[in-house]
Amino acid sequence: MPRYMVERDFIKGFHLPIAQEGVAAVREIIARNSDCDVTWVHTFVSDDKRKTYCIYDGPNPEAIRRAAERNDLPISKITKVYALDPYFYF
Repeated sequence: MPRYMVERDFIKGFHLPIAQEGVAAVREIIARNSDCDVTWVHTFVSDDKRKTYCIYDGPNPEAIRRAAERNDLPISKITKVYALDPYFYF
């Protein structure tokens, strides 16, 4: 499955509660992503919380966009990526 990095901009900052409300929100996101054959791997959040860099596995950028729309999440840029493990060279 191809891997993508999705850059998102949040003008008011990214907020995900660390409580039951956040757990429920994440479960809903995962379910909607699954409906589009997309898997959320992990996300990096900038220090000011205005930008996120999310790693997803999915069949194509269109599926990533569909999942984002279903989850009401913005997309600034989608880039197909692959992992480079520096320890591979040791």
